[in-house]
Amino acid sequence: MALSREEREQFLSEPHVAALGVDAGDARGPLLVPIWYAYEPGGLPWILTGVDSRKMQRIRAAGHFSLLVQRTTPTVRYVSVEGPVAEVTEAAGGLHREMAGRYLAGDALEQYAVWAEAELGDHVVVRMRPEHWLSADMGAG
Repeated sequence: MALSREEREQFLSEPHVAALGVDAGDARGPLLVPIWYAYEPGGLPWILTGVDSRKMQRIRAAGHFSLLVQRTTPTVRYVSVEGPVAEVTEAAGGLHREMAGRYLAGDALEQYAVWAEAELGDHVVVRMRPEHWLSADMGAG
């Protein structure tokens, strides 16, 4: 039921909404939030987040984070990847559109991209170096 490397990387490259997990500190459970992400097989998963967001504060403090993506049909399948921060860079123009283009199309994409560039403020790109993978397809036989 575990996925092969190729299967898990292909699944992660699809436009699922991820659950980002990072140590919340202060003897609390992890901070878990839904987030858009991007990934190409063999590459580094990346997210966009506000420079001063709670997510970014916790990622800086922990030095690593996790992403979990899943689907429920046609079978229950998931991929979880965890690793250290590989790099944090300033988000260049157009990255909001690139990220949103994985999830939105047409007018919805245009409206979101205009809004994001005007309203979201300073963002950074956080890239992860994948070290630990968990994956399964509960319907694979």
